[in-house]
Amino acid sequence: MLKAKKQEKFYVTTPIYYVNDVPHIGHAYTTIAADILARYYRMILGGDNVWFLTGTDEHGAKIAQAAEKKGITPQKFSDEVAAQFQVAWDELDISHNDFIRTTEKRHEKVVIDFMKQLKKAKTPNGRDCLYEAEYEGFYCVGCESFKAENELVEHKCTDHQKVCEMIKEKNWFFRLTDYVEILTKLISNNDLLIQPETRKNEVLGLLKTGLKDVAISRQKVKWGIELPFAKKQTVYVWVDALINYISALGGTKGKLYKKFWPANVHLMAKEILKFHAVIWPAMLLALKLPLPREIFVHGYFTIDGKKMSKSLGNVIAPDELVSKYGTDAVRYLLLSQFGFGTDGDFNKARLDNQYNSALANELGNLLSRVLAMTEKYHNGIVPKYHVDYDKFFAFDLKTDWDRYDFFMRNLKFDEALNVAWENIRRCNAYVDKEKPWELAKQNTHVLADVMYNLLETLRQTAIMIWPFMPQTGNEILSQLGFDPAQEEKKSIGELREWAILPLGQPIKKGKVLFPRLD
Repeated sequence: MLKAKKQEKFYVTTPIYYVNDVPHIGHAYTTIAADILARYYRMILGGDNVWFLTGTDEHGAKIAQAAEKKGITPQKFSDEVAAQFQVAWDELDISHNDFIRTTEKRHEKVVIDFMKQLKKAKTPNGRDCLYEAEYEGFYCVGCESFKAENELVEHKCTDHQKVCEMIKEKNWFFRLTDYVEILTKLISNNDLLIQPETRKNEVLGLLKTGLKDVAISRQKVKWGIELPFAKKQTVYVWVDALINYISALGGTKGKLYKKFWPANVHLMAKEILKFHAVIWPAMLLALKLPLPREIFVHGYFTIDGKKMSKSLGNVIAPDELVSKYGTDAVRYLLLSQFGFGTDGDFNKARLDNQYNSALANELGNLLSRVLAMTEKYHNGIVPKYHVDYDKFFAFDLKTDWDRYDFFMRNLKFDEALNVAWENIRRCNAYVDKEKPWELAKQNTHVLADVMYNLLETLRQTAIMIWPFMPQTGNEILSQLGFDPAQEEKKSIGELREWAILPLGQPIKKGKVLFPRLD
């Protein structure tokens, strides 16, 4: 978005979402977080230096079964669900640079090349990375994952509560066991950073207890990418899916790969941590490719204290929330409830209360009352700023920007929002303390300074909430008399500088930002 620093880039990814399910707020939670990061780094580095990837995972036995039940082909089934994800992200104002689908030819081409390279590669112990062997054991179609017996309860997957299939087939395997030592060292030293710390310790514990080699192909699953050196096998859906982070960049020889790899942050929920923190980096090490810099795992959330599930009927679609609250309000409400790396609960009544209190009463009312007073006392133009009437506004905002940057870079979204809301509450308290309606009768000189402080702080607050609520940030700037498109061309330093609101600029009081819910 803004002027770039030399040779800096930011590449953020979401998991690619499995098309066995339609979009729900669990998917939205991860994707909005990625969008916030992408928008923030565009402000810092410039739009050309940021890449934001999301997409859909479309192969595997579960998709073939679901398509068969509907009486359509797996491809048509995937097309329909992938389209629903794309519509959902449009409704949530997601600014992804690319939407990758694993059924695309561009992805298939890179996966085939990746498999060929793995076939040639040697492990740190000098052994072939891939070998053929017979697998006999449990497989959960719901997880599309092989399961050790100690991971099951009465032969049931603990996530899906269904008895796993006992399968016996000849597959190709990746020697994951040869990478335990190097992965342990890389993760312990934060060369492969896994956040939060609890997830890092979880992975280290997994490595300590020992790993088994993993299948990279399936003999009996036909809906997938054909293994190039074993035509009766398809690439295991999880291996296929992980490669999307590189296939979307055009493969290892692509221009985008050369500019943006390695990924700065892979975002995900904790149930897919093992695949991303163990299997994916091991495969990259096998091909001597750089590892992602950070894997950040957000927590689970419940709905009104209960796990979200179809059987309970409490699965919430993004469009359900957008139709009630509006796009920006949904983005704010989902990311402000609790820390991004922790588990939490979304309480529907609390969402209503927070919408009314934080968005309607505090932010929306502040903008309305400040612009109304500007119209009433200064004929709708920014008043002349006589002196530094309250220097603490400028000083505190500089400190707040430092805190805001720290929180954003560490994915503490709720705390970054708290910084913005401290300014909003400070302004509301300032109005009550200074009483502009009385100053208008007693001291117009001081009144002008008070009003300028309020208007300028609103401008800076608009910049602060821009990544979270882009439409709201633009609306505030527009009502302050700016062209948001022109503001986007300014450097981050200029945008954050205190007192650049032009004296005499006409305001354009517009719509109420967040009408109260009844």
